[in-house]
Amino acid sequence: MKALYFGTYDRSYPRNAQVISCLRSAGVEVIERNREVWGRHNWALGGRQLARVLRAEIGLAAGRRPDGADVVIVGYPGHFDLPAARLVARGRPIIFNPLVSLYDTLITDRGRFGEDSLAARCLLRADRFAFRRADLVVADTAAHAQFFAGAFGIDGARVAVAPVGAEDRLFYPGPMPTKPFHALFVGKLVPLHGIETILAAARLAPEIPFRIIGDGQLSALLKDPPANVTHVAWLAYEALPGEYRGAGCALGIFGHGPKAARVIPNKAYQSLACATPLVTADTPAARELLCDGRDAVLVRAGDPEALAEAVRALAHDRALARRMGETGRETYLQHASEAALGPVWRSLLERALSDR
Repeated sequence: MKALYFGTYDRSYPRNAQVISCLRSAGVEVIERNREVWGRHNWALGGRQLARVLRAEIGLAAGRRPDGADVVIVGYPGHFDLPAARLVARGRPIIFNPLVSLYDTLITDRGRFGEDSLAARCLLRADRFAFRRADLVVADTAAHAQFFAGAFGIDGARVAVAPVGAEDRLFYPGPMPTKPFHALFVGKLVPLHGIETILAAARLAPEIPFRIIGDGQLSALLKDPPANVTHVAWLAYEALPGEYRGAGCALGIFGHGPKAARVIPNKAYQSLACATPLVTADTPAARELLCDGRDAVLVRAGDPEALAEAVRALAHDRALARRMGETGRETYLQHASEAALGPVWRSLLERALSDR
């Protein structure tokens, strides 16, 4: 079987790299056709960026065939790529790997534009077109799949689920940490992650160091952090596994918006893969994979007291932390490793071909 991974997707983004690796490990030949326009700092929607997108779409579609592929996969973020993908696919099935809704992310969750703005209307139309034009949409959780089907009016049978996972070549356990216990947060500083809850928890547990890696919309909250919080705005992706292995526990998401209830982010899987104890919000999505007290500590979203108590419990009971890290690693291997997800993704390609 041969798949064309297609579009303006971000090649470095973990979801894309991991899906391609999973497919190859499952015996699928994957070729890429990519005109990347959505880099780390290129999420502006101004005229210059839209012109870059238009040029990329013309280049992707112009006179090109699917290179012998049986199926076309549109990677993340590929919400503007479906027209070009349709031209290239020439009747072959198209699988859309969206990860998120643009409207839900930029309008509902981050509030970057007003709900009645032109940008909001354009994003909603782009979402609807992309989700409806794909033969199969792959969500990261069942909660997210249900949202996609309802929000964009698509048949639930056309939405499947494959967890995000992590890249096995990078994220795996190491020796027990030799550094003093600290709580590690990795991610964009956006409302979804609940950085204000993490900072409030740090103030409630001043004896425990917190290390925050990332920047973004809410970076201003870290201009005057608590004394026990260190902030690193950016770190190379390849350096992240070492950060997880050296941490006493890893922090997931703690936002209390509707999107936070539907997702399990990359960093949760990365910490599980590294056998680092995970503390994250107790949400419907988290419950799809995790059991509180067994493979993670689940706390109420937006509750700094509960978060501080959970981190303190792991810091004071290293045996508990070790057991939870080991059990979390077992959960990852069973449900979210490349060995587990490779067959899942291959079956989705086979399903799309069968439905066609």
